[in-house]
Amino acid sequence: MKLLIAGATSAIAHETARYFAADGAELFLVGRDPEKLAAIQHDLQVRGAKRVVSYALDLNELERHEAMISEAYEALGGLDAVLIAHGTLPDQARVQHNRAETLQEFQTNALSYISLLTILAERFEQQRRGCIAVISSVAGDRGRGSNYVYGAAKGAVSLFASGLRARLSKAGVAVVTIKPGFVDTPMTAHLKKNPLYASPARVGRRIYVAMLKGEDVVYVPWFWRYIMGIIRLIPERLFKRLPL
Repeated sequence: MKLLIAGATSAIAHETARYFAADGAELFLVGRDPEKLAAIQHDLQVRGAKRVVSYALDLNELERHEAMISEAYEALGGLDAVLIAHGTLPDQARVQHNRAETLQEFQTNALSYISLLTILAERFEQQRRGCIAVISSVAGDRGRGSNYVYGAAKGAVSLFASGLRARLSKAGVAVVTIKPGFVDTPMTAHLKKNPLYASPARVGRRIYVAMLKGEDVVYVPWFWRYIMGIIRLIPERLFKRLPL
């Protein structure tokens, strides 16, 4: 498999890449930090990847997306699959009072995804095969007072991916929306942990399987589908009073 991973230095993306590496995949890794990319590149080569290419890029630079994707196609001789996995978890209490920071978080967690997906959709629709996977979040299923900036961005990604899935299914292309719950990663290191937290390895394994199968919407771990189903059913007049 020839796989592009945007946000390859994230813990979840790295764990997912390890499973593909063990299959002998060819990988094109995109991330901001060249040193972290180099370390992950070496790790994946040791784990069996046939080829690993790294590409340093801040994915907020939307104008460079087209060139990066073209480079991935050229370097690997085509693409079979893509995983978009970058993102940040903002401090809601801070960003809700700062318009610039709110817009920046929305660009990182939503607009950069939409930019990549729009370019990739054209390519994959023409080749009429493949899989595009995006990491959204259960936070996008309903706006909560404690993280609605992040949740709104992820909700936009989920909705965009849903429409794209309907479009590309007619061309034989799978669009997989991954909705993790709490995951014990560096991004959540400052948060108090509870039994609902999953390990990056567990989440990575589930993403790997979902991409191979071309699934539609995947909650990780599975029980979040039912948790969020209940949360979506709570009437707004009651929901807005809950300390969530």
